[in-house]
Amino acid sequence: MKIVVLDGFTANPGDLSWEALKVLGECTIYDRTAPEELLERAAEAEVVLTNKVVIKAKHMEVLPALKYIGVLATGYNVVDVAAAKERGIVVTNIPAYSTSSVAQMVFAHILNITQRVGYYSEEVHKGRWTQSADFCFRDTPLIALRDKKIGLIGLGNTGYTTARIAIGFGMQVYAFTSKSPFQLPPEIKKKELDELFSECDIVSLHCPLTEETRGLVNARRLALMKPTGILINTGRGPLINEQDLADALNSGKIYAAGVDVLSTEPPRADNPLLTAKNCYITPHIAWATTAARERLINLAVGNLQAYINGKPENVVSK
Repeated sequence: MKIVVLDGFTANPGDLSWEALKVLGECTIYDRTAPEELLERAAEAEVVLTNKVVIKAKHMEVLPALKYIGVLATGYNVVDVAAAKERGIVVTNIPAYSTSSVAQMVFAHILNITQRVGYYSEEVHKGRWTQSADFCFRDTPLIALRDKKIGLIGLGNTGYTTARIAIGFGMQVYAFTSKSPFQLPPEIKKKELDELFSECDIVSLHCPLTEETRGLVNARRLALMKPTGILINTGRGPLINEQDLADALNSGKIYAAGVDVLSTEPPRADNPLLTAKNCYITPHIAWATTAARERLINLAVGNLQAYINGKPENVVSK
């Protein structure tokens, strides 16, 4: 069986092993694949693994050997799943491999904004503590999380894990979720979407990107937030209207934002969030802890092994 990994670098830049995958067939691994290279590299492959390389119906039509597409991520919008189903191609994804890592990043952003760890470290290295007249040095507000209200939009695996961390900090936790109040633990209260924006001190996005959620955070909803409000996005970039968020930050309508995802990645140089006030951006790395990437590869191998055994798992092309 011929196996091709189209873009393996982000999952494994060299610090992990592909050996378990190589055991399953003749395996070729590319760090990156440009769109124009896809057909040549996937030719004669029965199995293709992709992270961000888009596989459309027109590609499947000229790849007659293709029987299996493994997405090296949870989201699988890079594959035309309907076309795959029509052609009998199995498509799988990797659910819940980075749940704890993403929740950890949510609080990395929250703590950076409220405790200003990065800022103060830089100021100390500049000599400002050395020059201080007092035993401590501070020139910004420091915000305690206890009793603050955090609103989670979406309460799947990552949203729920984030909620448990928030509870540990003594925060009041609210969620906009399809779950009924009876399905929620007593520490998590259900809220309508606009209520969550207007009442919570921190809003964190954990919902999938759909046509309904695209641009969910816009000027109207940002105007509902407190001027001390903080927005966190570790979900998908297009959940936010980025110009509206930049305007809200620059005008002081909200206090700060921490985002790990943007609408276009890598971002365009003119993305308004790159120059927005109090906007802290990490380069889509919430998922990328060593432990999470190792789970990703192991689960990808497990999915393929299950397919070979005739009992495919995590199939999204049903």
